[in-house]
Amino acid sequence: MLIPFVGRYVWQAAAAGVALLSAAGLVLALGQGMRHLIDHGFASGSQAQLNHTALAMFGVVAALAVATACRFSLVSWLGEQIGADIRRAAFNHVLSLSPAWSETARSGDVLSRLITDTTLLQALTASSLSQWLRSTVLLVGALAMLVATSPLLSLLVLAVIPVVVLPLIVFSRRERRLSRMTQERLADLAAMAEEAFGALRTVQAFNQEPQVRHAFSDAIQEVVSAGQARARSRAVVMLIVILLGFGAITLALWVGGHEVLAGRMSAGALSAFVFYSITVATAGAGLSELWGDLQRAAGAADRIADLLSEQPAIASPAQPLPLPVPARGALAFDQVTFFYPARPDRAALHDFTLHVRPGETVALVGPSGAGKTTVFQLLMRFYDPHAGTVSLDGVDLRQGDLAALRSLVSVVPQDPVVFGADVWTNIRFGRPDASDADVRAAAAAASCDFVAALPDGFDTFLGEKGVRLSGGQRQRLAIARAILRNSPILLLDEATSALDSENEHAVQEALRRLETGRTTVVIAHRLATVRRADRIVVMNGGRIEAIGSHQALVAEGGLYARLAALQFKD
Repeated sequence: MLIPFVGRYVWQAAAAGVALLSAAGLVLALGQGMRHLIDHGFASGSQAQLNHTALAMFGVVAALAVATACRFSLVSWLGEQIGADIRRAAFNHVLSLSPAWSETARSGDVLSRLITDTTLLQALTASSLSQWLRSTVLLVGALAMLVATSPLLSLLVLAVIPVVVLPLIVFSRRERRLSRMTQERLADLAAMAEEAFGALRTVQAFNQEPQVRHAFSDAIQEVVSAGQARARSRAVVMLIVILLGFGAITLALWVGGHEVLAGRMSAGALSAFVFYSITVATAGAGLSELWGDLQRAAGAADRIADLLSEQPAIASPAQPLPLPVPARGALAFDQVTFFYPARPDRAALHDFTLHVRPGETVALVGPSGAGKTTVFQLLMRFYDPHAGTVSLDGVDLRQGDLAALRSLVSVVPQDPVVFGADVWTNIRFGRPDASDADVRAAAAAASCDFVAALPDGFDTFLGEKGVRLSGGQRQRLAIARAILRNSPILLLDEATSALDSENEHAVQEALRRLETGRTTVVIAHRLATVRRADRIVVMNGGRIEAIGSHQALVAEGGLYARLAALQFKD
């Protein structure tokens, strides 16, 4: 999974590789420097020879320090860049996925993959991977130098290598599985915490703090248990590696000591052998410890790869049909049938046919679950119908460019989204290039007079999800956003449901001005807000029951008349 991301920085990776190999080679050169220092420096009895040998060894140490610093700097830079690229790619990919995917995805789990899992991969590329490669090079190089120094003693060290490697192979799959399990439990924990924080008022209102605390504590314990199981697995591997590795070195030293006493080996050669033996043992121990980090990162990579492999259910065709410019705003539903992925047994719309003329205002009314919001979802092409077509100005939405379609539509949802930013940013979200004067004008048109009373006016930070605003203020902010966007198609989903009568009248006047010359589709449960519509569409069970004006529908009787009788006393 990392290869495409590393491939963007070939030259930096190559430079880091050169620095790594240089540092490893210089470490191995220290063994020969030690050998020459003892055999030709101490044993020669010459101070000049000792000084020369020591100076040469210091030169190797200085070069090793420079190469190690370069390796660390380059690898750390790569780790930061690659980690940022992975996080950016995952985030961008999530933004491209359709609402159908988000119906079953947990936001806490997605955030865990974006933050925790990518952090593990960043640590892998910034540290663990280079240490793994360095330890591997040192292990192979030191083994070669062992054989060159003393073939006999090398056999004693080499004999234990298969026994050391075997646990790594046996425990690797278990380590990877336990690592992924740990990450998944952490994701569960993040999802639970996010849900609890989002519903904090509800939790406190029902006195459910003890139950929520208990559930969170149980989730934490599952994370601890998974982490402890992974730690035990790694501990067993480290025990075997260190016991056998250093045990073999001790045996080799014992045999080597007898070789020196018998005169068959120099003291410098034994010192070099000891150095290379320790290098082999420490490299092997390092590999066993880093193996756990590698498996943990592999588990994280699996989870990120799963996320990146999700394919958007909604996308623009390879060669989209152009939409008319300027758009007329003619909307058409022709025999549309649609099922939500989470509810495949019940059609949200069934054989639904409706044509909206350019500049017409059409209101959708009916009981909850009638399919009104589904009409909006299909118009925005958050979903595609299972049968029939939805078109704009004669172009099937599935054949047009997705971004071009959505640029023609302004939406005021029933539960408006307010970002954790100031008023400027929230209103300007409708048109990022708008001037301050345009933003102020849109706010005034939406009766956002409350902004003047905020602590810092338009510069006021509104809090996460706009918690510093009332429901009505959030709706007016969303209306200002739609006014600023100035699109030819306007979708209003209970746009004034959270307003009091006085503010509703002011906003309704603003909406009337906004609707002029635009195709408008309105969803409303309060029938007083839709009496001015050109046509009212009465929906029930995903079907159209009646279409007409307010007066005609009341006179006709049926569902609309019953709803009107409940809401209008006259």
